[in-house]
Amino acid sequence: MTTIPTAPADLLADESAYLDAVARARQAADAYYGSGESSMDDDTYDRLLRGITAFEVEHPDLVAADSPTREVAAGVTSGDVEHAVRMLSLGNVFSEEDLRDWAASLERRLGGRPVAAWVVEPKLDGVALAARYRDGRLVQLVTRGDGSTGEDVSHVIGDLVGLPRELAEPVTIEVRGEVLMTEEQFAAANEARAAHGGAVFANRRNASSGSLRAKDRPYRVQQTFFAYDALTDPAHTSDPGLAELPHSELIARLADLGLGTTLGTPVGTLACADLEAVLARIEAIGTMRPDLAYELDGAVVKADLPADRAEAGTGSRVPHWATAYKYPAAQKITTLLGVEWSVGRTGVIAPRAVLEPVEVGGTTITYATLHNPADIRRRDLMIGDQVTVYRAGEVIPRVEGAMTTLRTGAEQVIEFPEACPRCGAAIDRSQERWRCERGRACGQVEAIRYAVARDCLDIEGLGEKLVVQLVEKGMIEDFADLFSLTREQLLDLDRMGEVSADKLLAAIGDARSRPLNRVFCALGVLGTGRSMSLRIAGYFGSMDAIQAADAVALERVDGIGGEKAPVIVAEVAELAPVIAKLKAAGVNLEQPGWVPLPAPDAEPEESGLPLHGMAVVVTGGMTGPLAEHSRTQMNELIARAGGKASSSVSKRTGLVVAGEKAGSKLDKANDLGIEVITPEQFAERLAEFLE
Repeated sequence: MTTIPTAPADLLADESAYLDAVARARQAADAYYGSGESSMDDDTYDRLLRGITAFEVEHPDLVAADSPTREVAAGVTSGDVEHAVRMLSLGNVFSEEDLRDWAASLERRLGGRPVAAWVVEPKLDGVALAARYRDGRLVQLVTRGDGSTGEDVSHVIGDLVGLPRELAEPVTIEVRGEVLMTEEQFAAANEARAAHGGAVFANRRNASSGSLRAKDRPYRVQQTFFAYDALTDPAHTSDPGLAELPHSELIARLADLGLGTTLGTPVGTLACADLEAVLARIEAIGTMRPDLAYELDGAVVKADLPADRAEAGTGSRVPHWATAYKYPAAQKITTLLGVEWSVGRTGVIAPRAVLEPVEVGGTTITYATLHNPADIRRRDLMIGDQVTVYRAGEVIPRVEGAMTTLRTGAEQVIEFPEACPRCGAAIDRSQERWRCERGRACGQVEAIRYAVARDCLDIEGLGEKLVVQLVEKGMIEDFADLFSLTREQLLDLDRMGEVSADKLLAAIGDARSRPLNRVFCALGVLGTGRSMSLRIAGYFGSMDAIQAADAVALERVDGIGGEKAPVIVAEVAELAPVIAKLKAAGVNLEQPGWVPLPAPDAEPEESGLPLHGMAVVVTGGMTGPLAEHSRTQMNELIARAGGKASSSVSKRTGLVVAGEKAGSKLDKANDLGIEVITPEQFAERLAEFLE
């Protein structure tokens, strides 16, 4: 599996540096668990805490009494409600090696025998909460606090999805879980907060923590609760049978009572027979992470059986029978240095954040999307703010919000453009996304260059200078006009001789036969690109079918949701004149080899295609017959042969095509025992599908 390098620890040279680190860690923890707004992100805090731990191992006689390693949620204001059983934290591991070491230590605590069964569940990034039910009625909500005592937040009863006022059975029980905001709930909370004159939250955890503690507000904020445990000792529940249940069955029992759990979600609690299955589940959860409506920062690994837990025992801060496998941080805190304004192919004017470089998820981020001017106002952003930046998987980095309580007074207001930054025309401000009043005409040159690029129509010899000439002389308004150009028109251009004109006309002629996905990609429809265009063309098969599709039909395409579908429908309708020109010019508007997809309730059938239903990963440089194939062409080849191109190797991968300098994907495929072939072997296998 893909592992995370063990998180580096801050090096503490002497006792003075150690005490300073302890003070900084406690200050950060106090802000994190108290106000929910800390200038230290999780990754930085983890490094600091590991440095403190390393120093204490080397110097046990110098351990500070207030060290964060000695307490649960060190630095937090505890509250005045005592927990019947302490609410503990979890230890962390950061790699497969770390996890195996931890599992070995657990086995030693079990007298050298293996753990009987494991369970893996998502580590949700929210606020820990205890919910107390008496005779099936919800009577009290208490935050974790310092683990021994917490804060009563019963005023939010009724606001938490997954915490019903009454259970399905009249049992007395204390349920423990995580409170968080889904993406939709976070947006609604910020809208309500802004509508009442408040600054928007910097991130979802801040929003969740702040909303739990807020009292006497003129508005309500909805959140979501996921149960991850319960007090099963007969002293704390009216259902003595709970104590005998494996953890996986306990979660199912809580769900039956009507409580929210992760069961039924893609990342739900799952029992695993051995450590290899645990590692596979951790990887699977990590792969799904970017597509979830809620945030998680790791996977929790636990011994499933009560007997194993009892024998392993619990330390002062963490249970010995559970740990958290942390994924690379999806969000970090950095400084907003400025805002740039650009104009897209369709005339949309978009702001982009210029950031102090920061590493998020293994990638250095210097720019992030700000969506639109209204979003900047909603988030109350200023130049110089400390901002939370989010990135996961292939998601474009975005600014979540500003740490407004950390402002110094030196921050500057973000200036919005008075006219189109590209052409100086007036701006249409009627929608949240501002647009140049000239629309697509403003981005003519950029749009045409995009359309003729290698991943779209691939018209060789049509560079930027030539496109500019064609536009300025009024020969073309959009890329569809290219197919109506004559030899005489081309010869009228600067530096265009007969040979060059003939070559360009031949290249344009070749572009007429490109597959539908290339032509659709060339249209530059908002919300689509190479991969999405391939999926849309593969689903509908023809431009006529795409034009006839409504939002409901488009949502059936993999990767298109309720927000994107109406945008694509509107864009395709707006581009109808361009599509009409393409039809008139004889451009191919059908997907070669297209086969209608079966009805949703139909039994899957073998297509007879060599890659039917197979996930294929291409890595490294292609050689032999595929040497000139771009990634787009490789993806098209895979689709024609019935497969699905994938960008990452996992247990679901069926085949890896490894070219020159294949690297880590090849290593991972070999580790997982996945079939690996060369580009030459792949070309031979799919010879009938090569163009």
